[in-house]
Amino acid sequence: MLSANKEVKPTQYIIRVKNHLDILWEHWFEGMKIQHTDDGLTILSGDVVDQSALHGLLEKIRSLNLTLLSVQKVELDQEKKELS
Repeated sequence: MLSANKEVKPTQYIIRVKNHLDILWEHWFEGMKIQHTDDGLTILSGDVVDQSALHGLLEKIRSLNLTLLSVQKVELDQEKKELS
């Protein structure tokens, strides 16, 4: 159980879906950044406050009938390596 004094920090996620999703959908995905790859994928990346919010994002992907390819939690160590 979480203490009322403990601050919950968001977790970074990278979500990959098949095909290109228009950048105009960024507002619907709660601040997730949308990027396109040269091989035809869309990458959604950004902070997710909790598991409920993550499930909400995945539900939106399902609602748009997008093909989910991967969901990756960015570990703190991994983030530091990518920045250096």
